[in-house]
Amino acid sequence: MKNILKIKGDASSRKFYRKNNNNYTSVLVFAKKEKFKNLLVYDSINKILNKNKILAPKLYKESYNKNYIEIQDFGNETIFKKLNKKRINKFIYFKKIINLLNKTQSIKNRKIKNFKNKYYTIPKYDKSLLIKEASLFCDWYAKKKLSRSSKDKFAREFQKIIKHLANNLKLKNNIFVHRDFHVSNLMLVNNQIGIIDSQDALIGNKAYDVASLIDDVRMKTSKSFKKKVYNFYIKKQKKLDPHKFKNDFDILSILRNLKIIGIFTRLAMRDRKNNYLKLIPYTWKLINMRINENKIFQDLKQLLNKNFKGKLNEN
Repeated sequence: MKNILKIKGDASSRKFYRKNNNNYTSVLVFAKKEKFKNLLVYDSINKILNKNKILAPKLYKESYNKNYIEIQDFGNETIFKKLNKKRINKFIYFKKIINLLNKTQSIKNRKIKNFKNKYYTIPKYDKSLLIKEASLFCDWYAKKKLSRSSKDKFAREFQKIIKHLANNLKLKNNIFVHRDFHVSNLMLVNNQIGIIDSQDALIGNKAYDVASLIDDVRMKTSKSFKKKVYNFYIKKQKKLDPHKFKNDFDILSILRNLKIIGIFTRLAMRDRKNNYLKLIPYTWKLINMRINENKIFQDLKQLLNKNFKGKLNEN
């Protein structure tokens, strides 16, 4: 059709099309795989965000039986694209993003009526899911890189360490967590910041989205810049134990980035999306940076150094 144009997708199995409706454009989101999450849940989370005066794509039309929904078009200008332009003051944008994050973390109503006229309640981000996600590192990356004899031993030790780390989280699981809160999922819409890709949102740890924003594998920033953004977030918090928060930030950053290495390997091996492999070296750098900031990671560092030589500094 002349008025429908395919647009660039993401790491998921969804397909996106821009539709020209004469005086405005919209986006068609197609999803046969994980249809409930990618269409129904996605719109439900967007409705919750909009209800809390946070910009997220509005639903124009649902064709759930035909595997798609039609939603508001936020254009092509991601914050990631904006920040990669020359002479951009990154910190100005990150301050706006932190203010937006504070709004999402203030969301209290977690239940909404979806377009099927049923209530959707955002589930909890429990420890078992956190452990399962971090184990993707084992299931895909370690499986590919290690010999058959060493990968089983590695998997057993890895599981033990990951469980220990998850059990050492100090903050409550009581905050709206987008779970992929980084500059590629934030759009510039008429000088406002809109949020996309929210279908994985859960109720979890306050530090998770902060870690995913600051230790973003796609956006290279200096350690001093990361610290500046982190401190700006902390200053904005009224009731926060900074020691507990830093403990959880470090743990969640490492668990998340181990998961990401696993996901990027899976995308290449299973889905033939090899372009994500180039992000793995920087992901290792981020793990290396955080692993040296807390003695709790001593066993993990030892295990990774033993099995993946040269990925981490051995000092």
